[in-house]
Amino acid sequence: MSSASDPMILEMNEVCFSYGDNGRVVDNFTFSAGEGEFIGLLGANGSGKSTVLKLGSGILKPSSGSLMLWGKQLQKYNNRDRAKLISYLPQTLDISVPFTIRELVSMGLYPYDIPPAITPDEALGMVGLAGKADAHITDLSGGEKRRTFIAMTLLQGAGLLLLDEPLANLDIKYQVELVRLLKTLREQRNISVVMALHDINTALQFDKVMLIKRGRVLGFGRPETVLTESGIMDAFDVEVRIVRQPDGRAYMSFGENCR
Repeated sequence: MSSASDPMILEMNEVCFSYGDNGRVVDNFTFSAGEGEFIGLLGANGSGKSTVLKLGSGILKPSSGSLMLWGKQLQKYNNRDRAKLISYLPQTLDISVPFTIRELVSMGLYPYDIPPAITPDEALGMVGLAGKADAHITDLSGGEKRRTFIAMTLLQGAGLLLLDEPLANLDIKYQVELVRLLKTLREQRNISVVMALHDINTALQFDKVMLIKRGRVLGFGRPETVLTESGIMDAFDVEVRIVRQPDGRAYMSFGENCR
């Protein structure tokens, strides 16, 4: 994890963005991610989470403000150089072509003229799919598809992963496995992760969380300081009670238990 003296990987400073004339979706957004950080991005539907990740990946260009990637303006990187540093995984993976897993993962080699040290099969092994390299992507479960794209990003070699709700529509088993995998990759390869998610209890497992509303940052820091009862009420318009265990773990209680 990063310290105050470590360089920031991604810096967004007073970034604004609008889709046409519909008003600002992201409004004076300021945020930074350092090396090896594991950050959860939380907010209600329509709060701007997906737009923030698209801006951070370079898919969208801000109308104002600055975006820095490893100390250089994001838009000054060409596509191939940017792909070596940052990888974006959208929420919807609409893959209907009959690629094998190995063929799809191999697309992570796109930025390179000289292949990196890791091979497609090694990347598949790291995500637990070594035995399915010749299977077709259309035959995989939702969790396996997510892990396939994580393997592609490993081959791509990016040090920053921007993931848009990768746990959505996954069984609990696959949610747990994917979070565990990302934590392992952070520990072994010092990869930084910024992940949009909607489950507050899952967010309690992250090093840091960012709570946003209408494209603005409500809070950013350790989960126990950001995910307060009042902060969650402000962001989601729902009453919760925070239950803390003697070992330091915590979870959110909703509904009748909040009274």
